[in-house]
Amino acid sequence: MSKRATVLAGMAGSALWAVALVWLPQRAELPFIPAPVALPLAFLAPGLVMVAMIGRLAQRRFFDDEIIDGARFAPGSGAEIDQRVLTNTVEQLVLAAVLWPFVANSLGGAVVIALGLGLALMRVLFWVGYHLSPPLRGLGFAGSFYPTILAALWSLVAWLG
Repeated sequence: MSKRATVLAGMAGSALWAVALVWLPQRAELPFIPAPVALPLAFLAPGLVMVAMIGRLAQRRFFDDEIIDGARFAPGSGAEIDQRVLTNTVEQLVLAAVLWPFVANSLGGAVVIALGLGLALMRVLFWVGYHLSPPLRGLGFAGSFYPTILAALWSLVAWLG
C-alpha cells in the first residue's frame, strides 16, 4: 500500500471513529455528568499519556551523553520522533481545552469523557505508528483530531438548533 493510501485509510477509519465517539455516548442511557465533573475526568487519560511521553524524553536525555545537556535531537532519531509526538499532543490538548467545555455543556459530560479516552488511545497509536512507519501515524493523528472537531461542530449545531 502506498504512503498516501495508508494515510487515507487512517483518515477514513478515523472519521468513523469520530462519529462513534460523539454519537454513541449521546445514545447510551448514561447518567447525566455535569461539565465540572466530566472535564477533569476527560483530561485525565490524555494527561497520563502526555506524562509517559515526557518521561520517555527525559529517559532518553538521561541515558544519552550527546543530549543530556539539552542539545537538539538528531534528525530522524527516536528522541526527535518522541519530541514531535509530544509537541503534536500538546497542540491537540490545547485544542481540546478550548473546545471540550462547550461540548460538555451542550452534548453532555459523557461525550467529553469518551473524547478523552479516545484521544488517549489515539495518541498512543500515533506515537507507536510514528516509530513504526510515519504514514501509520495518520490513524492516530486523525483519530484524536477528528472527534474534537466533530464534537465541536455537533455542539454548535445543537446549540443553534
